Amino acid sequence: MKVTILQRNIEWANPSLNVARADEALAGLPDADLFVWPEMFSTGFCTQPEGIAESADSDTLQWMKRKAAERDCAIAGSVAVCEEGKYYNRFYFVTPDGNVFHYNKKHLFTYGGEHERFTAGTERVVVDFRGVRILLAVCYDLRFPVWTRNKGDYDMILYVASWPTPRVDAWSALLRARAIENQCYVAGVNRVGNDPYCDYSGGSVIIDPYGKTLAECPWNTESSATAEIDMEALEKFRKKFPVLGDADPFTLNK
Repeated sequence: MKVTILQRNIEWANPSLNVARADEALAGLPDADLFVWPEMFSTGFCTQPEGIAESADSDTLQWMKRKAAERDCAIAGSVAVCEEGKYYNRFYFVTPDGNVFHYNKKHLFTYGGEHERFTAGTERVVVDFRGVRILLAVCYDLRFPVWTRNKGDYDMILYVASWPTPRVDAWSALLRARAIENQCYVAGVNRVGNDPYCDYSGGSVIIDPYGKTLAECPWNTESSATAEIDMEALEKFRKKFPVLGDADPFTLNK
């Protein structure tokens, strides 16, 4: 499966402009099975979502559905959503047949006040797409390895983020750690540019189960990167070196 990550700047609180730019960026890229955008790619990371968050059936989601069908691919990225009076940081994964899967971010960023307005998700979400089982995760989730521990139920983790420049070394280190400890592929998609609160320098990357970089975007630059997910190689590695079978048992409490 071919995966393309898009490291983008995001215009603050302007969904129509950001979607137009996303459409332009997508039009200039070769075909892939999956295209992934950063966290809250239509608005920027808004911890005060009133007047900024979109509806659950927003124009942004409709664009994702339309492009998935047109390009015969999956389109993924997180959107600030208001649904039935509650706000969610919702990671959409849209397939070309019109199916919409979503994961509501579990670990809300308390340091930035995200927990004060948003409602945390409670369910892990794994999407099976074109032979690859994909776990959806958002930004701060990266710091909590128990939540994304591989229980034999996925082959790849997608992390979409608005991870600020002062802590970007942690972003890079933790992405690699999650790939190694879970014997899986990891795609981390971070934004660049700035919003009213933070600067962002990217560091978007696709990592293999050995912790090696397969593809990466240049720092501080709007760009894309593409890599192949090789399921045959992954299965051979897991059989040859079956570390997941020696993992400590645990139970997650919601």
